Amino acid sequence: MMGNATDDAEALLRADRKNYLVCGAFLPAVALVHCLVTWTLPVGLVVSQLAVGALFGLMAWALGSGRIPTRIMDSAAAVLAILGATVFVILSGGPDSPYFHVFAALPFLLAMFTPATLLPTLVGGAVTLAAVVVVDVLAGVPARTIVSQLLGFSMLLGLALFGTRTYRRMAEAQRLAHQSRLLALEQLAESERRRGDAARERAEVERLVMVGQLAAGVAHEVNNPLAYVKANLSFLEREVEEAHRPLDRDELRGVLAETQQGVLRIQQIVTDLKDFSRAGSGGDEARAVLEEAVLEARRLASVRLRERGEVSLALDPELPAVRLEQRRVVQVLLNLLLNAADAVELADPACQAHITVRAWRVEEGVRVEVDDNGPGIPKEVLPRLFEPFFTTKPPGRGTGLGLALCREYVSRAGGSLHAENRPGGGARFVLRLPVAGVSAAAMA
Repeated sequence: MMGNATDDAEALLRADRKNYLVCGAFLPAVALVHCLVTWTLPVGLVVSQLAVGALFGLMAWALGSGRIPTRIMDSAAAVLAILGATVFVILSGGPDSPYFHVFAALPFLLAMFTPATLLPTLVGGAVTLAAVVVVDVLAGVPARTIVSQLLGFSMLLGLALFGTRTYRRMAEAQRLAHQSRLLALEQLAESERRRGDAARERAEVERLVMVGQLAAGVAHEVNNPLAYVKANLSFLEREVEEAHRPLDRDELRGVLAETQQGVLRIQQIVTDLKDFSRAGSGGDEARAVLEEAVLEARRLASVRLRERGEVSLALDPELPAVRLEQRRVVQVLLNLLLNAADAVELADPACQAHITVRAWRVEEGVRVEVDDNGPGIPKEVLPRLFEPFFTTKPPGRGTGLGLALCREYVSRAGGSLHAENRPGGGARFVLRLPVAGVSAAAMA
C-alpha cells in the first residue's frame, strides 16, 4: 500500500511539472501568433511573455526538486499565469484587446489544471479580479463598467470554485470505492483461504475415518499370519530342544519360508496402512500411474473384504498416467471399493461381493468403472449421492463426505465422477480422468 501511495504522488508531481512546462510554452506561443496575425513586432509584449515562460520553466525545475510544497507552487503558478496574461492584455490594447476576455476563462483554466486543491483557484481568482481592475483603471474605464465586469467575473470564479469542490468530492468517493474494492478482495482472498483450509480438514477427517474402518479389519488380517508364525516358532523351539533327533531339512526350510511369508504379509499390511494414513505434503506431482493405484486400493480394500467377496480387475495394459496425485487416486478408488462392499454387505439377502474394476483409454482420457452385484442405488438417492454429509449407511458406518470429496478431487483435476445403476442389477461408478501432461484445451 505504501508503494502504491508513493507511485501516485510521483505521478501527480510529474503531471504538475508537465502543466508548468505547457504553460511556459503556451504564453510565448500566443505572443508569436499575435505578431504573425497583426504583422507587428511589439518588443515589450514578446519579451514579457518569454520572461513568463522562462519563469514557468524555473518553477517546473523547483517543483521537481521537492523543496517547495506543491500547493504553494500551484498558487504561485496561478499568480504568474495571470500576471503574464495581464501584461499581454495591457500591451495588446487593454480593455479593447481581443484577449481581454481571457480573464473570464482564467478561473476555469486554473480549476482544470489544479482540481485537487482549492487554494490555487481561489488565489488565482482573486488575482484575476485585481488584474481586471488594473487594466480598466489604466485605460480609464468608468467605475460602473468596472463593477459590472467584476460581478460577472466573480460569478465565473464561483462556478470554478464549485467545480473544484465537486471534483474533490468525486475523487474522494472514487478513492473510498477503490479502498472498499481492495478490502472486499482481501476479504474474498481470506474467505477462499479459509474455505481451502476447511476443505483440507474435511478431507483429512474423511481419510482418517476410512483409516479407522480399515483398522477394524487389520487385526484379523494380521492375526492370521501371526498365528502360523507363532506356530512355526513353537515348532522350531521343540526341534531345537530335541536336537538329538535328526532334522528334516526340507520340512525346516518349508517352516522358515512360511514364517517369512507371514512376516512379509504383516509388513505389507502395516506399510500399506501407514502410507495411506500419512497426510500428504501438498507438493505431490499431479500425476498417477493408474494400474499401481488400482492394485494398492484393492490391497487396502482386501483388509475389509477378506472372505466376504473379491475384486477382479480388467485393466488396459497400456494405460497412460492420469492428471491427479497418486494418493488421491488411491483414496478415490478405495472409497468406491469400500462403498461397493458395504452395499453388497447390506443387501437383503446377503451375498458374496463381486466387484469388478475396469479401466481403458478413451478419447477424453481414461475411463474407470467400478461395478458391484449389490441392490443398486434407489432412484431418489441418485441425485443426492454426492452431496456432502448425505449417506444411506447406518449410524457409525459413514460420514457422508467420502463421495463428495472424491468428486471434488476429480473435478479439480478436470475429470468427472458419477453413479448409475447397471442394467443387470447392481451399481456402477464411472470415473473419467484426463491424461497427465495434456491441457484441457488440447483434450477438447
